[in-house]
Amino acid sequence: MRYFIIAGERSGDLHGSNLYRHLKAHDPEAEATGIGGNFMEMEGVKLMSNYEDLALIGIWEILDKLGNIRKALRAVKQELRESPPDVLILIDFAGFNLRVARFAKELGIKVFYYISPKIWAWNTGRIKSIRAWVDRMFVILPFEKEFYKEHGMEVDYVGNPVLDAISESQPNPNFLRDNQLDNRPVIAILPGSRSNEIENTLFRMLSILPAFPEHQFVVAGVNNFSKKYYDQFRRNGAVNIVYEQTYDLLRHAEMAVVASGTATLETALLRVPQVVVYRVNMLSYLLGKILIKVKFISLVNLIAGKKVVPELIQDEFNPANIRQELMKLKMGEAGRVDILKAYEEVAARIGKPGASENAALKMLEYLKAADA
Repeated sequence: MRYFIIAGERSGDLHGSNLYRHLKAHDPEAEATGIGGNFMEMEGVKLMSNYEDLALIGIWEILDKLGNIRKALRAVKQELRESPPDVLILIDFAGFNLRVARFAKELGIKVFYYISPKIWAWNTGRIKSIRAWVDRMFVILPFEKEFYKEHGMEVDYVGNPVLDAISESQPNPNFLRDNQLDNRPVIAILPGSRSNEIENTLFRMLSILPAFPEHQFVVAGVNNFSKKYYDQFRRNGAVNIVYEQTYDLLRHAEMAVVASGTATLETALLRVPQVVVYRVNMLSYLLGKILIKVKFISLVNLIAGKKVVPELIQDEFNPANIRQELMKLKMGEAGRVDILKAYEEVAARIGKPGASENAALKMLEYLKAADA
């Protein structure tokens, strides 16, 4: 079969690559085109555009790349019109993907959505568009199945692909030596993977360095950005950067400061106590306060349905608060024990690895039934 896959940011690119790997395993004639990044390209997806040209965080920041977004949308529509696939597979990235879904539906192309947009957090009205333009939805958070059911739509919960990524990663026993790290306890810094996200968070994350002289600070870097780019944040070389080794970094970390996003769930599943932070352009923040309907911003707290990890948002995200919260997470502290206990509940709600293959098998089942 021919697949067209669209992922609009890094985690979607990773999950899209894993999904396509399992589709290929069960469909020897699989071919795929789409929008994604290095992970999808390495798996054999022919990319029309890289998500880096489109991915942003915050409402205001989107305006800066409207030209790129419109250009990509025109190219996708042309490709779907001239060479329609057997199925369009959309991964999160709602603002762009729902426009594509509507166009594909008008052409009679089957539309699957893998990893729901966060419409339970804001813009719930999009459920009408999803019901109209999406044939099947495959969700990865346990509470999403009930949310969609309450809005008149049956969806498939396939598990969470973060578990797949973690279970498939091979620990590096020489991580400290390979990265010239010493034996001091590690504070992991996860600032995200988008430029505006990193620039909004990393300086503030590292501002607490003098308060923890007995620790070493290690930043999870990504290959999207050069060493020179990260050097501006290193505080005269006092901060270490490791590239594309986030899971190994977390496996060696005593605690972490994490930008809100998928990384908060990864950190929890690797059992590292964390402080979650979030900061965007002020206009985006003010708009978000009006639009966002959920009580928490981190996936850990959302899945737990209660506060498990501290969240420092906008002005609360400052050196004094980060220091105070991290102090509670040091070895032997009661706050650390409480978080680790709550992580077990979160892991139980998520389930077991296998989301990528579950989703692939479900998709193929629905496609074959449609052809029968």
